[in-house]
Amino acid sequence: MKELESVLKEMVSEKRDIILSVLFGVLAGITAVGLFAASGFLISKAALLPPIQTLAVLIAVQKLSSLTRAVSRYAERYYSHRATFTILGNLRTSFYRRLEPLAPGIFNKYRSGDLLARIVGDVESLQHTFLRVLYPPIVLVLVFLCTIFFVSFFAIEVSLLLLAGAVLTGFIIPALFAVRERRLARTVRARRAVLSTEVTELLQGYRDLKIYQQLDEKERLLAEASAAYVSEQRRRELDGVRNLSVNTFATFIISWLVLGLGAWLVTEGELDGVFLALLVMTSLTVFENAAPMAILPGFFEDSRHAAVRLEEVVSEERVQAESGMPEGPVSIVFNDVSFNYPGEARPAVSGVSFELPAGSKTAIVGASGSGKSTLLQLLLLMYPATGITINGTDARRIDQESLYAIANVALQQNHFFYGTIRDNLLLAGETADKDLLAALEAVALGHLTLEDQVFEKGENLSGGERQRLAIARLLLREARIWLLDEPTSSVDPVTEAQIHEQLLAAVKDGTFVLVSHRLQGLERMDQILVMDEGRLVESGTYAELMDARGYFYEMKQIEQAVLA
Repeated sequence: MKELESVLKEMVSEKRDIILSVLFGVLAGITAVGLFAASGFLISKAALLPPIQTLAVLIAVQKLSSLTRAVSRYAERYYSHRATFTILGNLRTSFYRRLEPLAPGIFNKYRSGDLLARIVGDVESLQHTFLRVLYPPIVLVLVFLCTIFFVSFFAIEVSLLLLAGAVLTGFIIPALFAVRERRLARTVRARRAVLSTEVTELLQGYRDLKIYQQLDEKERLLAEASAAYVSEQRRRELDGVRNLSVNTFATFIISWLVLGLGAWLVTEGELDGVFLALLVMTSLTVFENAAPMAILPGFFEDSRHAAVRLEEVVSEERVQAESGMPEGPVSIVFNDVSFNYPGEARPAVSGVSFELPAGSKTAIVGASGSGKSTLLQLLLLMYPATGITINGTDARRIDQESLYAIANVALQQNHFFYGTIRDNLLLAGETADKDLLAALEAVALGHLTLEDQVFEKGENLSGGERQRLAIARLLLREARIWLLDEPTSSVDPVTEAQIHEQLLAAVKDGTFVLVSHRLQGLERMDQILVMDEGRLVESGTYAELMDARGYFYEMKQIEQAVLA
């Protein structure tokens, strides 16, 4: 049950509804037993032609019991489901709060389809923790104790038989099936994750699969994953039906034994025959509370595995953020920083040390895969790493939100929402239309209007237009630190030079960091950091690096030869 600790904590916060649901559930169970016991007694008593007053009282008791049972069952359903849905909502919120700081690094650890299956399917599975796992045994025990106490006044032997039946059908039989259920639940969940992954990849990669004529193969893999999931799910459902059948069969055997034992006690003169039907009806009714125990192992494994899989996603150890960004200009220091992406042995960054003084303008250059973008992601606190300080504070202790509040960021992939140009520019904050139009002009997008449509992910825009629209958003927002990753890689050199001018003018006294594989226009940078295979191999101004005739100089010569 340790895996379900988070669910149990949420249950404590809803203890009022949980207690009420248990109380009404027990009351509904007891009145059901009383109703059928009274029915059995009424049948037997009526055969002896008692006074009409006696029958009237028994009938009135039955009506009262049936009404009490209906009201109690409704109240039990109301409070138990309200508690369940409230707990489920709190779990979703809590999980998202823990997941959010891990993005986007979480996508390097889990495939998007698998992550979606966990976020949706596994969280949904936790709704059964109370209703199907914790609630049934509590009600079973309380209803059986009350029933056994009641039956003991008529025949202690029958009460002991009912006790044995409760242990058998409520605990022993479900425990025997739990081992097999654990294996089946693990397999079904794994198959579902594979299916979710295949569906996601087919939808996201449909165009490329079509172009490379691999769509049929991907559809075949999807069909196989679907068939495997359906097959395992069918096996599990059949196993659950078998468990229920065995449990129900056992309850009928117990009821037959109650009938046989009761008949024997009547013949021995130890039990009044008028109570025999009462005991049999009691037995048949009380074991209805044991039926949910037959399927409890399945729901328990669902909940347990769901909790484990969700905890795997958010269990990454992180230093607790304790402070926000201090006021004033931003200075950053990297001191012997190394970083490996999760699951990779090769370091993306190794032993990097440099300083970004407040208000400085820095370019990070290097070949593809040299670690440039990784440095920027570390600056954005997307991954925890030791050795990074911002204004003298350990970066791991700085709240992400406080950093993003003062930062302008453009990554290689910028998201655009379905809507208009205006809608996407207003992500930077409420701004007058004239300022929006000025921002478009500054990035050479004057041919667009604010009412022009933008498809999801900017599919109707070219690569260069998407990059320029992202920069236009930045120009609408003041910031103390600017972090740009290849912001103009899809823009022609002339437009790129114009955009750089606009950016440098907008930065003012802010700290500016530009990641680029192009070396044009870097003369105005205060320093240039040259990366190669995850290491910082050179640093200095443009003139210093050219005079040194090292790695940067060689890169510049190659670029000039290509552009010549």
